[in-house]
Formats: sequence, structure tokens, C-alpha cells
Amino acid sequence: MRILFASSEAYSLVKTGGLADVSASLPAALRRRRQDVRLVLPGYPEACRNLVDATPRPGPDNAPWQLLEGRLPGTRVPVYLIDWPEYFQRAGNPYSASNGMDWPDNAQRFAGFARAIVALARDEAGLDWTPELIHLNDWQTGLVPLLLDPERTGIERPRTVFTIHNLAYQGLFPASTLQELNLPADLWHPEALEFHDQLSFMKAALVFADAITTVSPTYAREIQEPASGMGLDGVLRARAADLHGILNGVDYRDWDPARDRHIAARYSADDLAGKAANKAALQTRLGLEPDPDIPLLGHVGRMVEQKGVDLLHAACTPLLEAGRIQLALVGSGQKDLEHATGALARAYPGRVGVHIGYDEPLAHQIEAGADLFLMPSRFEPCGLNQLYSLRYGTPPVVHATGGLADTVVDATPDHLDAGTATGFSFSPDSVAALGGALERALGLYAARGDGRWEQLMRTGMARDFGWNASADAYLALYREQLPRRSRRAKAASAL
Repeated sequence: MRILFASSEAYSLVKTGGLADVSASLPAALRRRRQDVRLVLPGYPEACRNLVDATPRPGPDNAPWQLLEGRLPGTRVPVYLIDWPEYFQRAGNPYSASNGMDWPDNAQRFAGFARAIVALARDEAGLDWTPELIHLNDWQTGLVPLLLDPERTGIERPRTVFTIHNLAYQGLFPASTLQELNLPADLWHPEALEFHDQLSFMKAALVFADAITTVSPTYAREIQEPASGMGLDGVLRARAADLHGILNGVDYRDWDPARDRHIAARYSADDLAGKAANKAALQTRLGLEPDPDIPLLGHVGRMVEQKGVDLLHAACTPLLEAGRIQLALVGSGQKDLEHATGALARAYPGRVGVHIGYDEPLAHQIEAGADLFLMPSRFEPCGLNQLYSLRYGTPPVVHATGGLADTVVDATPDHLDAGTATGFSFSPDSVAALGGALERALGLYAARGDGRWEQLMRTGMARDFGWNASADAYLALYREQLPRRSRRAKAASAL
């Protein structure tokens, strides 16, 4: 099958979060299944530098962009970068400037990216290759199903699958953006692009894509309800027949303590000895007091309200004050949460180690060196760090929501006795509930001489969340889409 996989980031070309991991691992897994999958993303400076075997190719006639063709590092996946200097050759990350503010022309940038994807789909760049299906990811690609819609263009086109990685990021822009992007005026109504007097790239995809997926079964159910639907639950309920929850996977070639090149000592479920060496190395790197027995709690993630960083601070402060734990934190995001995290480190020197920003090797070192991994997310479409933590023998402490609920088995007495527990979960998303889960975790850690802690670690390490099952599920969905179906039109009429 000829598949064009479109994303705004992919590891190790460019990464700001879990989308990049999925956009690298899923195409590679499909490629191993002998599918002709090719990846397209914007030509950011970092992506252009990291592309393997980069070769310039002309774009369509009179287009302001050209192609940079190459290969995703460490894989056989072909990559097309949309080399559009005006839009993508700039400092900062894919979505914001170095000062953390969103680029003011993001609507134009990613509308341009969408139109470039359409050009590739129609073979206007002279590749002599057209996809049978386009897999689109998050709002940055949301206009593509609309721009290809045969009911509007009269042109046959590939089938479109759109994945929601996080419904909270919808690509919302002022109403005037419709005219600025030269989009038809008849799209300005609630059954198309209008969302509370704003233009929504995400909504465009939810209305016009042939199929919609999201990254865990529980999240697929949650987003159809008002509490988690971010105002789009009605659209999603109307598309329920075309909405699929497929759990993300993990690329164990990159995330496995038995082969991880970033950590101080390799280890496995059969030989856990290296875990202590990684803890000592992490304490040294982050300036924590060397202590093999104190519980070391880790967290890697964006410092935003969604991730529950404020809950983490509040629940851990009394434990730090009592000298019962150490913390290792890595991430960046909202300035107030960054400042609060820095203040926590200053208040408890030797007990809290912080790195503001993203550091891939340090993220691996926290997974390997921590005793517990904290994910108190208020909502979490899938989550990847809890999956990494399970493989690294670092039991996660999670809020029971979305993919966290799908992947972590709570260490209740029954689950511990049955040998099925893999971590600790709590609900609701409150300081008290998180504190209760931490007390259970610290109690089990303190009694680790009875063997239950080691069993918890080994059970988590044995769980398989690799890409095999997920890639097979996507491939089955793709095959379902190839015959023409009319369910989207029926659902749209019900809105």
C-alpha cells in the first residue's frame, strides 16, 4: 500500500513531544510490513541538518518551496521535507519563537504545509508516485482532508486518516483567517470550520477526514463526552462510527535498558543490578545527595497544566520537607510552572534536581535511575513515558485517565497477590489522591525486602507495548478505508 504519513515533527529530525516519537516509529513499523510508506514534514533547520542522504528536488512549477528528499535516520523510511524558507527556516521550535510565543503566522505556515501535502498527493512535484492513503496527524495537517475533499474539488483523491494526538491543541485562529487563507466563505459555519467564532484546523479534519483515530481506547471514549471533548464532543459523537482508539506503541530499539546507550549501566528483568548504578549516576548528574536507599522520583514532560505539574509540586513538598524523597524533573513550558519548579529546587538543594528544557539523554537517565515515575496528568490521550517507565523497571504513578488507565495496572492488594500489578493509579486528579498513591508506593518501596517491589518491577518490564499490535491495527484500518464509503457524508449531515 502506498501511504503518505504527514506530521509536523518526527524523531530524530525534530522533536518537541510524543508526536515526534510516534511519527518516526509507526512509519518504520509499517515499512517493516512491506508497506510503501513515506514521511512528509516541514523543512525546519534542524530537520534539514539531520536528514540522511538529503537531495534537493524542485517543487511544482512556480511554487515557493522545493523538496529535500532523504531518509529518516536509523530507518529505511523515505522522507520529504517541504523546504519553504519563508515559513520554516527560522530559529525556535516548530510552533514558537525562542521567547516561547507562538509564531504569529502559524495559520499561514501550516496552511502552506497542507497545500504542499496536497501537491504531493496529486504528484504535482514530479515524484512519479501518488499515495493511496494519507495519514495526517494533529491540527498542523488538519486542512488536508478539506483541500482534497472530492465533493468540493470534483477530483478523486487518496483516502484520509486523521489522528488526534491531543484534542486540547486545535489550531484556533481569528475569523479573518478564513479570508486570509483564501478558503471558501461557505466553510464559515458550525458544520465546517467555524468554532465559537474562530477558525479551527482540527475541526476541519474531524469533519472532512474519512477516518479518525486517537491514541488510546479510553481517550476515544472520553473525548465524546463534554468533560473531555474540548467543545468538539458533538462532532466526535457524530463521527463515532469512524472514530477508532489505537494505543500508541514504543520503539524498544530506542527505549530498552538492556541496550540503551544513554544510561550508565545496562540491565534487564533478568539482571536488575544496573538499576542502582543508574540511580547513583542520576543523583550525581543532578546534584542530588548520594543515597542508594532514599526513593528517587522522576518526571519528564511539558510543564503545562495538563500534565499536573502543580499537583506534583503540592503533593511532593511535604515529602521533601520530611526528607522522605528526592525529585528529578525535566521539562519546559509555562513560565510560571518553570519558575515554580526552579523555586522547588532552590528550596530543597540536594533533594530536587531540575533541568528546564528537553534533553533526550537525560530523559533516558531519569527512566533508568528513578525508583518511581510521576505522571499526574489531568488528561492524557496516551502517554509514552509510562510505557518507557514500565520497560525500565520504574513503576509509574499515574492519574487513571486516557492511555494511562489503559496501560498501568494499579498495585492493589489483589493485583499484587496475583502478580499483575505494574504501577500505582489514582483518581480524581487532586493533590490528596496523588498523595495517597505516593504513600502506597513509598510504603511498598520501604518493604521491598519482601519481594513485592521487585515483582512489581519485573511485571512491568515484561509488558509488551511495542509497535507490532498498533501497526497491525493501523494497517487493518487503512485497508478498510480503500473501498469508497459514505459514512462520513452521513455523519456530516447529522451535525
